[in-house]
Amino acid sequence: MSASWLERWLKTLGPGILFASTCIGVSHLVQSTRAGALAGFGLVWAVAAANAAKYPFFEFGSRYASATGTSLIEGYRKLGRAASWGYLASGLATGFFVVAAVGLVTAAFLDALLGISAAAGKAATTWVAAGLFLATTSLLLVGKFNTLDKLVKLLASALVLSTVAAVVLSVASPPETLPEVEWPQWDMDTAAGAAFLIALMGWMPTAVDLSTWNSIWTLERIEASGYRPSLRETLREFNLGYGVSAILAFGFLTLGALLLHRTGESLPSGSAGFAAGIVGLYAKSIGPWSAPIMGAAAFSAMMGTCVAVMDGYSRSLSQSLAVALDRKASVRWGQVALLTVAAGGLAIVVLFSGQIKQLVDLATTLSFLAAPLVAFWNLRLVTRPDFPEDARPGRALQAWAWTGLAFLTAFTLWFLWIQFAA
Repeated sequence: MSASWLERWLKTLGPGILFASTCIGVSHLVQSTRAGALAGFGLVWAVAAANAAKYPFFEFGSRYASATGTSLIEGYRKLGRAASWGYLASGLATGFFVVAAVGLVTAAFLDALLGISAAAGKAATTWVAAGLFLATTSLLLVGKFNTLDKLVKLLASALVLSTVAAVVLSVASPPETLPEVEWPQWDMDTAAGAAFLIALMGWMPTAVDLSTWNSIWTLERIEASGYRPSLRETLREFNLGYGVSAILAFGFLTLGALLLHRTGESLPSGSAGFAAGIVGLYAKSIGPWSAPIMGAAAFSAMMGTCVAVMDGYSRSLSQSLAVALDRKASVRWGQVALLTVAAGGLAIVVLFSGQIKQLVDLATTLSFLAAPLVAFWNLRLVTRPDFPEDARPGRALQAWAWTGLAFLTAFTLWFLWIQFAA
């Protein structure tokens, strides 16, 4: 019985880890760390609220694929052409910025890990990003889902172990020479304060429109393994990935609070300098020996995210265009979409070269503004009369979803009001 359960679990395992790897990147390594650096533990509530508010809409992606054998993107067509074209427009408006932000951050941590800019000059990070985009695109064109699945599992494991070790060591470090950690209130009445809060929650744990990727990866895993798990097995695997990403979000915030906020130091604004600053401060507080660990953990997180994001956006772009046009997406469509996503993302990296914080904040903010609409579509799909009754979310989860939708909508309207009022 145990072997049979283990065999089924291994055949199911994959989409949840891909989801966690997508989350554990910019939102955790950069934004959670910045939140801890800026406000100590004062923004813990925002991290917790965003993870809680968005959970149902990501869960619905796995639920829908398991129950119907189709992706959320295909499901949007049932809501009318406006939903199909709306999702496509949302992806085009945000996707290139998301890919660019992830690519630039990945390149920055690789640059810092290998010391490329220190030897070749400030513009090196952009060239590193170009190399990463080329390598990732080639990997996805040749290896497809199986390679992606194996690579992300490896990188995610390295990240989890490295991060847990870093958090334990930082919490256990002697605090005699450092001031106490504060829990300050975040200034939400200014445009700058509101902007960072929304940027933090925009990808916490990731953008809501990426919920369609859950459904795509769930179907890909079924095809690759030849095993169709039950709804319970699918959701259990997804919940594992979601739980890991949530815990690590608080882990990175803790590192930012203990190692940055408590020391009163700030991070450089340049791409390579920003990445080196994070790793360097960890090394200063924990010990010089930890620099390779934190450098490897940071790059592992971002490389896994970069691969997953480029794969996810290219698949969703190809499929959403096909659904909107009432066509069937071919392999060629997917390849063209991947090349388009890579080229568009790299162009924005070049445009924002050296402005890592600005690019990240712009990408995460755009994602938050798109969240309420996609969340509403996901909720409608799993509560429609034609959705299998035995797979519909219970009343408690539906109430949770409506509460999360209200949260996302309220903060979107509040942010727009603050920005225009300022």
